[in-house]
Amino acid sequence: MSLVEDDRFHVPKGDPRLWLRPHLRPLDEALEAVRPHKGDYDLNPRWRDVEAKPTLRPAAVLVPIIDRPAALTVLLTRRSAHLSSHAGQVAFPGGRIDDTDDGPVGAALREAEEEAGIPPHFVTPIGLLDPYETGSGFVIIPVVGVLREGCTPRANPGEVDEIFEVPLEFLMDVANHQAHTGVWQGRERRYYSMPYDRHNIWGATAGMLVNLRERLMASP
Repeated sequence: MSLVEDDRFHVPKGDPRLWLRPHLRPLDEALEAVRPHKGDYDLNPRWRDVEAKPTLRPAAVLVPIIDRPAALTVLLTRRSAHLSSHAGQVAFPGGRIDDTDDGPVGAALREAEEEAGIPPHFVTPIGLLDPYETGSGFVIIPVVGVLREGCTPRANPGEVDEIFEVPLEFLMDVANHQAHTGVWQGRERRYYSMPYDRHNIWGATAGMLVNLRERLMASP
């Protein structure tokens, strides 16, 4: 099923679990950090050989899609301003995969509960985006899950300053995908951003959303 016509994304009617699943990687691939990776080096290929880490640290995030009566939305968090890394940035709930986790899916669900107060039984994992390699040496496994209504997310004040939702159609509209250039660690970098309301969704989070759109554009 093609969800994009004339370069515009259209949300079809019906259970989102059914029409999203064919466009995603199957969940049983989650235990493999399968290539090809998407990532920061897609926009900055000349730095790959210089900077790419031989051993990537595994992490997982939950990409929570909420089936609201009016429209599908994507839940995002704004990280606490006092954190030592990525402070104040917009992110999906997630973090490193622990040895005690049931793989990337288990890690994504655990982190979503710890950071955003989302009990795992409210989430139906349906598939994966492409593993996303970051310049900081992580490979992130994005787990797409549908969050049913009735759950009231609550930010963990030690990690998250705010939880908010963005319409899926807005995030999938290529007109809202802005390409920028900046300097990071003394080098010029390219990255995506998707400003929404008073939030700036950028970097790896925006890159993973771009990958979601790429997968939805492709016929399953």
